[in-house]
Amino acid sequence: MLDTGAFDLRKYLSRNPQSVAVWVALAALILFGLLRYDNFGGAYNITSFLNYNSMFIVISVGMCFVIMTGGIDLSVGSVAAFTSVIAAYLSPYGIEVALPGAVLAGIGFGAINAFSIIAMRIPPFIATLATMLGAKGGALVISGAQTISVDWGSNFTKMGMEKALNILPWSIVVVGIVAVLLWFVLEKTTLGRTVLAIGGGADASVLMGLKVNRATAFVYLLSGGCAGLAGVILASGFGAGQPLEGIGWELSAIASVVVGGTLLTGGLGSVTATVAGALLLGLVFNILNFENGRGTISFSAYWQMVIRGGFLFAVILFQARVMSGRAERRVQT
Repeated sequence: MLDTGAFDLRKYLSRNPQSVAVWVALAALILFGLLRYDNFGGAYNITSFLNYNSMFIVISVGMCFVIMTGGIDLSVGSVAAFTSVIAAYLSPYGIEVALPGAVLAGIGFGAINAFSIIAMRIPPFIATLATMLGAKGGALVISGAQTISVDWGSNFTKMGMEKALNILPWSIVVVGIVAVLLWFVLEKTTLGRTVLAIGGGADASVLMGLKVNRATAFVYLLSGGCAGLAGVILASGFGAGQPLEGIGWELSAIASVVVGGTLLTGGLGSVTATVAGALLLGLVFNILNFENGRGTISFSAYWQMVIRGGFLFAVILFQARVMSGRAERRVQT
């Protein structure tokens, strides 16, 4: 007798073609790099790549939950910059104080977003845009528009500069734990199903008796907390709070989420595919740096923004075609 609860690979592939495609693209790009560059698979490149991109992975995972509800959070980059300054100020007390302190600061900005969107009925785009400006200005005010050096005598820099068991950077270990927990929330809990239902239709979710406001508040608090964690990694890895950092990070997070197959309209998304999307975008730029080193091409950092924009545009076009095809099939049936 067949187990109807078993995982159906064929059904998953048919319903999530883009989520599968991002993993295939990531594997192909890794293989390309290993075959073309001598030091691509070296410990230094792998460690530095994972360490740097851990910041983008964690804000992308938080953004994924927001977008699954049909919302948006434009404040994550500025919140990361703000919390990096907070973490630097708290660094003399060690990572045990700086980490929760900065994450709580990020959650505070998430609470502002949640209150504005739920209680004041301000559209997410406007609410988070205001928070973005406030966080950016706040970071410049409390830092005096200067980088804030961390306390090198404490253990604060351990997260950004040391490895767990001398294998993986602590930053990617922590971010990996967060990603696994959030995968569990999305796939195995009522809260995760509510998040997806809101993206499918908030009014219908209310009529179904789902706790829409609670789930909406959760995703913005989560996004703020993830941005706070990114700020800790930023300060710990660079040895200073960076009030001028974070510009365009929200766009990188959105790009990673969309590349991972999450619909901008909400109702569909994957934590694991979002992680793959963030790694894929990071790997594109890692390979460009290797090509620059070979002298084959010469792309400046400005060209990286152009490439990111073009890549995101192509993915959105692909999403639009997929959604259009699904709508046509529903009409025919």
